[in-house]
Amino acid sequence: MNTAEVLKEIIEQRRSIFPKDYTDAEISQEVLDEILHSATLAPNHKRTKPWRFKIFKGEEKAKLASEMQAIYKATQPEQVFLEKKYNDIGFKINKADIVVSIVVNFSGMVPEWEEIAATSMAVQNMYLTCTANNIGCYWSSPKIVDYLKESLTIEENQKCLGLFYMGKLD
Repeated sequence: MNTAEVLKEIIEQRRSIFPKDYTDAEISQEVLDEILHSATLAPNHKRTKPWRFKIFKGEEKAKLASEMQAIYKATQPEQVFLEKKYNDIGFKINKADIVVSIVVNFSGMVPEWEEIAATSMAVQNMYLTCTANNIGCYWSSPKIVDYLKESLTIEENQKCLGLFYMGKLD
């Protein structure tokens, strides 16, 4: 198979795969490094490299799950609070082997939409690299991320665009 055919196959196979379908196996550091490196190869105007990723594994990931559940509980009026949604937040994060926050850094050098687009292309590169490595993944953008400014150490010129969940597949 030539390079174009391999690329076409990876693009055609790319899907959002949710944590319920992940195994308990760990993603190796080598594969994680490859996924993150592919993100840095995304095109970006004036080389602003606007993406900022924070990796959550192990205990940090468990803390993120607890924090997001607490935020959900604190921000939902009692009449709309759903126990299932509360539990799902914790389940998804804890079932994923790795969760990556997706943050865009606005440089002021180019229009904001260009930096959001560049960050999105970086995430697409992550999706494709995950697919090539039989890693399930998906990008989630729950409203709760707006409350994670401190945990994600988000600065004034930055915005969290969501979380990227990853886990091994059978």
